[in-house]
Amino acid sequence: MKHSFWIAAGAVFLCAAGTVRAAEPDAAAAYCQQTGGEVIDRAPFYGTNGRPSTWLRLAGSRKFCQYTSKTDGSRIHILLETLYATAPTLAALAYYTPPPLGTGCVGNPASCYCSQLGGSDLFGGINAAGGGWVGQGSKDTVLEACILPDMSSIDSWGLTYKSNGIIRGIDLTTVMRYAGPPAATH
Repeated sequence: MKHSFWIAAGAVFLCAAGTVRAAEPDAAAAYCQQTGGEVIDRAPFYGTNGRPSTWLRLAGSRKFCQYTSKTDGSRIHILLETLYATAPTLAALAYYTPPPLGTGCVGNPASCYCSQLGGSDLFGGINAAGGGWVGQGSKDTVLEACILPDMSSIDSWGLTYKSNGIIRGIDLTTVMRYAGPPAATH
């Protein structure tokens, strides 16, 4: 994987102001729904590989936009702030121009791919306890969301499938407000 791409992408992000301002969360949620998505409020939980009664609810919550394909039922989730940003985010850049999945992955390929991109979807580091973003009203009760260094976030499995040319839910390039880097094709 070319680290220079991610360094340049991070520099572009740091120079741009495309994050959702505090006054815009309702606009981001409305945009999600206008583009065919469903807003899912998700809370972080630790220990999701065990029985639900043993899961540990962590502080905070985040809103994701869930897109579901009408043809095959597949889904992809993207953080509302990432969807609504007009400037580049690392998650958007990873989706527009996905590097190939590297070698040496053991275990969950989506978590490994997220790590190769410089992000993490692991709660508590690499351990057997598991963790993720739990949402009520979603078929994906526990979401593995790849959180990148700029705090942008996207579904780890959706990114991994996209790196192999498979679109889950919807092609996010058709709904993200950031139009993509000049070299990306739609």
